[in-house]
Amino acid sequence: MKKLLLLGLIAGLVSGFYFLGEQWLLPETYQALYQKDPVKTAGLFFIVYVLVAALSIPGAALMTLISGAIFGLGPGLLIVSFASSLGATLAFLMSRLLLKDWVQNKFSGYLKTINEGVKKDGPFFLFTLRLIPVVPFFAINLLMGLMPISAWRFYWVSQLGMLAGTAVYVNAGAEFASVIGQEDGFSLAGIMTPGLLVALGLLALFPWLARAVLNRVQARRALLKRAKGRAKPSKFDDNLIVIGGGAAGLVSSIIGSAVKAKVTLVEKHRMGGDCLNTGCVPSKAMIHAAGIVHDNKKSHLSGLLSGEPGAVDFEKVMAHVHQSIKAIEPHDSIERYEGLGVSCATGQATILSPWEVEIQHASGETEIRSAANIIIATGGRPRIPNIPGLDKVNSLTSDTLWQLNELPKRLLILGAGPIGCELGQAFARLGSQVTMVDKGQFLMPREDEDVSLLVAESMKADGVKHLSGRSITELKTSTGGDSAVLDTGEVLEFDALLLAIGREGNTENLGLENVDLGTDRNGFLAVDEYLQTECPTIYACGDVIGGYQFTHVSAHEAWFASVNSLFGRLKRFKADYRVIPWATFTSPAVGRVGLSEKDAKAQGIAYECTQYGLDDLDRAITDDAAIGFVRVLTVPGKDKVLGATIVGPRADDLIAVFVMAMKHGLGLNKVLGTIHAYPTYMEANKFVSGQWKRTQVSARLLALVGWYNRKNL
Repeated sequence: MKKLLLLGLIAGLVSGFYFLGEQWLLPETYQALYQKDPVKTAGLFFIVYVLVAALSIPGAALMTLISGAIFGLGPGLLIVSFASSLGATLAFLMSRLLLKDWVQNKFSGYLKTINEGVKKDGPFFLFTLRLIPVVPFFAINLLMGLMPISAWRFYWVSQLGMLAGTAVYVNAGAEFASVIGQEDGFSLAGIMTPGLLVALGLLALFPWLARAVLNRVQARRALLKRAKGRAKPSKFDDNLIVIGGGAAGLVSSIIGSAVKAKVTLVEKHRMGGDCLNTGCVPSKAMIHAAGIVHDNKKSHLSGLLSGEPGAVDFEKVMAHVHQSIKAIEPHDSIERYEGLGVSCATGQATILSPWEVEIQHASGETEIRSAANIIIATGGRPRIPNIPGLDKVNSLTSDTLWQLNELPKRLLILGAGPIGCELGQAFARLGSQVTMVDKGQFLMPREDEDVSLLVAESMKADGVKHLSGRSITELKTSTGGDSAVLDTGEVLEFDALLLAIGREGNTENLGLENVDLGTDRNGFLAVDEYLQTECPTIYACGDVIGGYQFTHVSAHEAWFASVNSLFGRLKRFKADYRVIPWATFTSPAVGRVGLSEKDAKAQGIAYECTQYGLDDLDRAITDDAAIGFVRVLTVPGKDKVLGATIVGPRADDLIAVFVMAMKHGLGLNKVLGTIHAYPTYMEANKFVSGQWKRTQVSARLLALVGWYNRKNL
């Protein structure tokens, strides 16, 4: 009954105000009263403002401007500050009485987390909302009434939070009144007074100024929370400490050094990270060796009389792999980076606070260094599945297989992504009997199905056996060797098991708990669009944050992490992932950028598809490599490239044309209008553009030019 009576009273007051009280939202009403009795006018204005705010009637901003115009900055600010807070609290209490119990009971499951957050940080959350003018005044009052925050706390936080915005609006009203009251009329020179210009400027800038202040307050609050009592150093040893000497860490440190920042780079193992030591470089060296073996086996097709080559010397293959690493090693060496101005340290880095890192040097010495910002670039590692018996068999990962000295006769690979496919095909060409087991139906499941099938056909010709839709349930070892039991009951014997089911973040022993930073179930750190973690002084980039697990993306992210960490107070840049190329170095190779057909269909994006087969390309025919295609997706009726997929020889290089086109807004007409050398694989990109062009020509136009040419025979 109380609720019904209150609801009726509110409805009556709102109706009465709309039918009888519109004059109380007009400045003329108060101007006339003010001239007779200023004190009574101030009291009446106070009551009306409280009612407007309490009843959630649109007009609070207008009333605030009127207060400045009638009473001036000082008195107007005093009146509105208390009236708005009192009215807001009344609206808060009415919302609480009428709706809180019903809402909390009806949506208790959804509101549990929100309620816990409000109990913990309710005042700060409310203060934040009060500083953002774009959030409706009345909506905050009503919503907060449903939350577990006391009325007194709501009142005083609102009083403080609305003060800055109230002052700006009251000041604007006062300045408008001074201009309107001029005796010299409304000439442009007279209206554009300094006071009014400042008031208008404050109105325009207030949302941005409030946001800037709020960001600083939030950052300071987050830092105090994560510092856990450790004081911020009065002076820093470095501008930037980078943890991890892989692609992301190296690029971050070199960018910092290039802009004259003092940078310390900490790497606990080997400079160059996975890419140099266990990833890109060694795998491509092995793929190259396997390609030579494969080419020798089919060399008789080109006239070579020696026929089948002899057995592969696997030790020499691995020697070639390690020689490739050593040849590239100087590019990522400590000597090179120290020569470029980066201070390099070898050892384990542990984050102690938002500004401090403890370095346990390889020599045993311990050092604590401080910096204004820290970048975590510790990379990733192969994911290890939980399979019974795994610790008893000869298992390898992409990190450990480079220590092999003997070619596994029977290689079992768990996983059919790019790493599994690249290494599986390479080992098959070198002489291993390769079997791949995967839960999915297709190899490289992120690609279009026909792309996967084309690669699968080539790998099958190389001797790779793919068991799709299966998983390993148990691993066994005996005197006869190792074996895997599949969920289908099949038993596969093997000499080595390669685990290639994905990667996880390298975040162990970093001291993340000291700054309250957590990871997801795969060990990846969460960052925002500026690559900043929840601790404002700590950024992260590269494989440790998940996303695209590519060396070139790590380097791309490093630019944003380093620039935002060093210059974020002046200008921040959002990491741009719109045009990311990737390549899988199988045979045939796969290069892709932007949308595939699978992506476009899943996202409901309209597209036109143009495809050119490499069996028509002269250079591919002469090289006996006429397999694959170039596929381009474009905006319907336009030459704008949405994505491209290339399958075939040198696809990893050919895709660069479409990466450039997408990045710089160049359409297929530009590609078609560029002269390409003959005979080259690059012509395929021109030919697919020409094929697209032919589909865009109007049939009516063709008929017209045909008639014109016939007339001139």
